[in-house]
Amino acid sequence: MMKRWTALSASLGLVVTITALGPLAGALSPRATAQSSSVDLRSVVTGEKLDLNEALPEGRDTEGVKRFLASGRNPYLFDASCLKKGEQTFLAACSGCHGHVGEGKIGPGLNDNYWTYPQGTTDAGLFSIVFGGAQAQMGPQSLSLTLDDILQAMAWVRHLYTGPAQDAEWLSEDQKKSYTPYKLGETFPDDPPGMCRGSGKS
Repeated sequence: MMKRWTALSASLGLVVTITALGPLAGALSPRATAQSSSVDLRSVVTGEKLDLNEALPEGRDTEGVKRFLASGRNPYLFDASCLKKGEQTFLAACSGCHGHVGEGKIGPGLNDNYWTYPQGTTDAGLFSIVFGGAQAQMGPQSLSLTLDDILQAMAWVRHLYTGPAQDAEWLSEDQKKSYTPYKLGETFPDDPPGMCRGSGKS
């Protein structure tokens, strides 16, 4: 009986403490930092809806992330500042399995028009693969890359594409007309202007 009273007292004490915090209690609530998306993002393995609240706290509120979560399209695709940072993220986090230019190693190639998961042909699908993981050795990257890092790395993967422009579903019709495939050795200025300037990895 004594144990029950102790547990009850502890519970009531917690309620009183949270109530006394008033507005601060709302700030401590998980809902206060909830991340949501207008885009249906699902695991390519289970089909379950991805929980963006599992993302790292940094890199959630960038303009690029907001645009992506509203539209499902990656706004960083042709932004040199994002491509520069995306290349660095890709080389550090992805190239060990997918090759330095997406040619494939342990993991599949990412620079041609064949996709192990057809969802990878859309920005929302590729994001879902990276964030939520896939089968075999491709684990979820939600705890190692920020949402913004993922979008930057995705932009670099799209930049590495060497397949036919008409098969690049992530490009608009106008973008397909002017698309030029990646050439080995391409470089970017150290700090080009754009949406990712001064953010993320440098």
